[in-house]
Order: sequence, then structure tokens, then C-alpha cells
Amino acid sequence: MTGSATLVHVVDDDSLFRTAIARLLRASGYDVALYESSEQLLDNAPGDTPGCILLDVRMAGLDGLELQDRLKQMGSILPIVFLTGHGDLPTSVKAIKAVAEDFLAKPVAKDTLLASVERALALYRERHDLRTRLDNLRALVAKLTPREHEVFALMVRGRLNKQMAYELGTSERTVKAHRHAVMEKLQVSSLAEAVSMAERLGMLPARD
Repeated sequence: MTGSATLVHVVDDDSLFRTAIARLLRASGYDVALYESSEQLLDNAPGDTPGCILLDVRMAGLDGLELQDRLKQMGSILPIVFLTGHGDLPTSVKAIKAVAEDFLAKPVAKDTLLASVERALALYRERHDLRTRLDNLRALVAKLTPREHEVFALMVRGRLNKQMAYELGTSERTVKAHRHAVMEKLQVSSLAEAVSMAERLGMLPARD
């Protein structure tokens, strides 16, 4: 996944390292954006261009792990590869538990670095595809009226039409009409599909 459509963000306070990494990545076909601090990246928040972040752990100001937390809060789906000369096992474990894609110690071999970047970009594609699918599902659910949304929430929890009519204070015939409208608007043909949609949207706990 190389080329102008891919942007690797390099955040490191070592100017010589930034220059060397940028040269290596550009020679391998990637576009590169360089930042000397976490704050500089936050001031120039990455857009929607596919990519990943190469991030130093120890920097003045906001360190790498703190930046990782900040990006997560912002909803960023850019995978992070930590690259540091100060790596140690506890820091590595903490970073990976916080969903870092990889943790590499400087100096790192060219092939090792590029392989890690490719894994990160593959993860970006997965996250982006998942976000797109969820956005599409949310758009369908947004078409429901408030009452249809209530019917949707009850039907995916296994309520029968008679039970829904009682809980909503309406007739079974009206519930059936709402249920039909829900299925059409959500573009599903079975209750199982509706339940799966609700699970993916976090409306129900996922089944094993």
C-alpha cells in the first residue's frame, strides 16, 4: 500500500532521525509528514488520508503514550508504531495494550521498519472499512421514526408483537406495520439480520 494515497506521520524530537526516516520512507514510495513534537501533530491534526503514525515514546512535553491517548479520545483510527531508543518491556507492554500496532527499538533495520509500516497500513484499511460499514448502518437507523426506533429496539431483544403492543400501549396491527417499516428502512429481510445490525451498533451485547 504505497504511493501518494498513503501518508506516514513521523513524530520524533530528533531531527536527524526524522530526516533519515523520511528519506527511507519516501524512497520506498510513501508520502511523509514530519513533526518534532506531539503538540505539533495535534495542531495539524491528520485528515482522512490513509496512513499510520511512527511515534517516539520519550519526548519533551506530551510524550508518545500521552499522544496515543489523546488521539484515541479524538477518534483517530491511524495505527501507531512506537519507535524509540529508550524501549523497555513495561513501556512496550503498556503501549501495545493501548492498541499500538508495533513497538520497535532504534536502530531498526529497513526491512523490519517497512514490514511494520505495511502491517499498520493493513490495520488502517480494516479500521476504515469497519467505520464505513458502521456509518452506513447508523445512516439507515437514522431514517427510523422515534416509534419505529422503539419497535426496532424491542424486536431485536426478542419481544413478540403482542408484547411490544402492550409495552408501547398500541395494537398488534400497528406494531406489525411499524415492524414492516423498520425492516424496509434498515434493508434487512430477517430478524436475524436486524439483530446482527443491532449488535454491530452496540445496541446489544455481541454473541459468542
